[in-house]
Amino acid sequence: MEAFTRREVLAAAAGLGAQMPAREPLRLGLTPVFLDNDLLLLRGLQHYLEAQTGLPCRLIKRRSYQEITVLLLAGRLDAAWICGYPYVQFQDRLDLVAVPSWRGAPLYRSYLIVPADSPARGLEDLRGTIHAFSDPDSNSGYLVTTALLLRRGERPGSFFRHVFFTYGHRNVVRAVARRLADGGSVDGYVFEMLREREPDLARGCRVLRRSRRFGFPPIACRRGEAQRPAVRALARALFTMADDAGGREVLAMLGLDGFVPATPALYAAIAANARLLAETG
Repeated sequence: MEAFTRREVLAAAAGLGAQMPAREPLRLGLTPVFLDNDLLLLRGLQHYLEAQTGLPCRLIKRRSYQEITVLLLAGRLDAAWICGYPYVQFQDRLDLVAVPSWRGAPLYRSYLIVPADSPARGLEDLRGTIHAFSDPDSNSGYLVTTALLLRRGERPGSFFRHVFFTYGHRNVVRAVARRLADGGSVDGYVFEMLREREPDLARGCRVLRRSRRFGFPPIACRRGEAQRPAVRALARALFTMADDAGGREVLAMLGLDGFVPATPALYAAIAANARLLAETG
């Protein structure tokens, strides 16, 4: 998929914003993190949000982070569950609504994975191999590994023999397990959930490296819209999800503790890696 500059994304967003429809339902954008093809989860989330906010709810999914980011910036969504990388790229245009808490904290890691029987013992052993990334706007599925290489004076395109994007963390795991790639960069939360729920798939891979912890992918809205009634209702519903039986069922399906408030400081490490990438081109 063609990558776009920040200016091009903003221009596209401005064009969409001119066609913005009347805001009646709560429109929540979802990116392919762990929600892929899980209809039971999506129905449970929609039902919970409608019951708690009193608003009809539309869950809007797209294949890439970029597509959801454009819709959010254009005002075609009230909020979206995005990644920390798009958030820091457009931090001047976005406000945080809530962030998931996983295993006691709003944090997660990026994993570098290889086939289970791979002889690789470190990143250097992957030089000249095929590598699967999730999405060019993913922190765990692209930025973390790219920044690691940049700090070593390397670039993905020259360090690896070939790289490709799968547009889904599950798809990275599938690609590595099926040996379509010699290694992959994946969301650690997703990988741990797959270990629990799709163990046959996860067993085909081994974690080669775990990154430091980063701010978990947040729910964000456009700058200045956090106090809009629909967004405030969404925030309340998220913050109280663990107190409601239906909400707890959704959290159990997601493998999350709940949702908590967040500040931009939670994403400082991602912002540092994004600056490094921008500065080195």
